[in-house]
Amino acid sequence: MVGSLNFIQKSGSEFRENQFTEPVYILNKKANFGKIQSQPPIWDAGSVYTTLETMKDVNRPEGEESWQFFNDSQPIAWKTGTSYGFKDAWAVGVTSKYVIGVWAGNATGEGRPGLTGILAAAPVLFDVLKSLPKSAWFVPPYDELKEVSVCSKSGFLSGIYCEKSEMQWIPKSGEQSATCMYHFPIILDKTEQYQVNSSCYPISDMKHKNWFVLPPMMEHYYAGNHPEYKILPPFAANCYSEAKNHMDFIFPKENEIVIIPTNFHEFKNEIILKLAHRQPETNVYWYLDNEFIGMTTNFHELSFLPVPGKYTLLVIDDFGNELKRRVEFRTLTKQ
Repeated sequence: MVGSLNFIQKSGSEFRENQFTEPVYILNKKANFGKIQSQPPIWDAGSVYTTLETMKDVNRPEGEESWQFFNDSQPIAWKTGTSYGFKDAWAVGVTSKYVIGVWAGNATGEGRPGLTGILAAAPVLFDVLKSLPKSAWFVPPYDELKEVSVCSKSGFLSGIYCEKSEMQWIPKSGEQSATCMYHFPIILDKTEQYQVNSSCYPISDMKHKNWFVLPPMMEHYYAGNHPEYKILPPFAANCYSEAKNHMDFIFPKENEIVIIPTNFHEFKNEIILKLAHRQPETNVYWYLDNEFIGMTTNFHELSFLPVPGKYTLLVIDDFGNELKRRVEFRTLTKQ
């Protein structure tokens, strides 16, 4: 199956009846994409263009990191893939004139460590790109785009509490998406170290700030790659708070069936339970059907060997916050 990107035109977006059709392998024979029509058959030009823009900005492999600063470089939207067991790897790239596909692997299908898309296929893709005539990037289909204010941190449409925004061109249908739900106002004490309210702190000394707050599990991954991220300050000790969502399970998911692994000697291995907490230094106590199974702090990962069955997993932290999750543990049965 091949698709035509010729709907991105300087004169405006033009969609074809057969925008996606069977590939042609005969020399000098072109695919028939049909007549021009007003409605896109699948994706509109604005959605395709913004997708290509995103894929163009993916970090390139070693030696290609600062490509945009060299005159002989050209933009390309690209993606890699690696099969299970490192059996083969691929990379595909698209410019306004060319599509490059690279496959790397063994004809026997045998896996090899390090046989990944980024290490094996991507370097070949960019070597091929260098050998091709330079082509300009796609023309923005402005008739299918809308310039809107976007929150710089969350990527959602700017909300009233977003402190930093930027103008971006997005598909027109993107106007219907939600505004940023990760910025909201909080009240702090003079030192800005604790959240406060009127039950414990003078109103005249309060400081009002807008804060970027992610859910606990998202925060767990985001903070590791963004050192500038500031976790939400805790409430002062003498302040009454109904704040929720202090922690969340990373593993297991709700109602998940977890298979107890076995090693080469057919002995059962322990399961590792994972939790994200807004204040990692807090002690968290773990229970399985009200039976205490361990405590964690800083790194909330608990390993234990369960007995197969259905359970309720309960965690409680030092502040009395609790979280429950239903889970089932099973062993693999031999066929």
